[in-house]
Amino acid sequence: MLEINEKETVKIIINFIKEYTEKAGINRVVIGLSGGIDSSVVAKLATMALGNENVYALFLPDISTPLEDFEHSRLIAKLLNISYKVIDLSPLIHTIVNICGGMNEIVLGNVKARLRMILLYQFANARKALVCGTSNKTELLVGYFTKYGDGASDFLPIGDLYKTQVYKIAKYLEIPEEIIKKPPTAGLWKGQTDEGELGITYDKLDLILYGIERGMDIKKISNLSGIDEKEVRRIYEMVSKTEHKRRLPPIAKIGFRTVGIDWRFPLKL
Repeated sequence: MLEINEKETVKIIINFIKEYTEKAGINRVVIGLSGGIDSSVVAKLATMALGNENVYALFLPDISTPLEDFEHSRLIAKLLNISYKVIDLSPLIHTIVNICGGMNEIVLGNVKARLRMILLYQFANARKALVCGTSNKTELLVGYFTKYGDGASDFLPIGDLYKTQVYKIAKYLEIPEEIIKKPPTAGLWKGQTDEGELGITYDKLDLILYGIERGMDIKKISNLSGIDEKEVRRIYEMVSKTEHKRRLPPIAKIGFRTVGIDWRFPLKL
């Protein structure tokens, strides 16, 4: 069900990056390089589309960032021969915690994600570049991202690829095996992993999401995937409850044409 043509998919994404940047009149991009599979794949695709001289990578660690992420981010930057800069978030996080008081892991994780967004856009603005996002379809559908944090970018090259499909593209692009095999993590707190936080493996999650995408009901998804109905329902509710994260803020309609409702772009002169 989730099979893809890797060669054709890579071609589509490369063309997408080229066309979007050309229309924007900006041929440079900034990527938040985490040392994980998603950002590594996006960085490789961006260099294929724009050339390595037009791709900037920022690695934005803090005290909870795993050491292997330092190694893997440097590795992919070196392999792609792209500009690479490390900015330690720890002093900024320490200041915010002192000002705002104690925070649990989730709240602090969101703060970290939004700090990364601020620095990515500052870097992009200073260099007249676009922020190239690294979120995949699985994350977007279940809302596994921080609103106005890692969910903020100018465009999303792999936003229509499920996580399991990203793995296939990574192998096709010959991303280093140690990055592909590493358990996915946002590195927002010690020991955090994506699958641990989501409470389900990406293999199972993608099967459920694929069924939802195809308009199947919960029972049918359960029967076809062999996954318990309660688990399917939990993911279905997760998708439903996080819809607000995939939309612009709603506006009360008052005028003749309202942004986000019936205002159409681009304008015809």
